[in-house]
Amino acid sequence: MFNPDQHHRRSIRLKGFDYSLDGGYCITICSHEKKCLFGRIEQDKMLLSELGKIVESEWLKSTKIRKEVILDEYVVMPNHFHAIVYFRRGLGRTPKTSRLDLTPKT
Repeated sequence: MFNPDQHHRRSIRLKGFDYSLDGGYCITICSHEKKCLFGRIEQDKMLLSELGKIVESEWLKSTKIRKEVILDEYVVMPNHFHAIVYFRRGLGRTPKTSRLDLTPKT
C-alpha cells in the first residue's frame, strides 16, 4: 500500500489541469525494477519477447473494450512502453484551450 512518508513519490501531473477532460495523453509504463522483460534490440530493431507481445496485444485490444479510447502511436521497448492515447468520453468536454483533432490516424 502506498505510504507517502515511506515512498516519497512526487506527482508529475500539471497542477490545476482537469485530467478527466477529453484530449490526448502521453503514457509511459515501465517494467518492475526497469528489467528488460519486453524484448531486446538487435541491429536497431526491437524484437519482442512473449511478454512484449502480450503488452502490444493488450494495448491494441483497448479500443475493443473501451469505446472512448482512440490509439495513436506507440512503441514497446525492452523495459518500458510509450503511447499516445486520446479520450473522447462526451460531447462538449474537450479542453477549451486545445484544438485537438480526435480523428484516428489511418
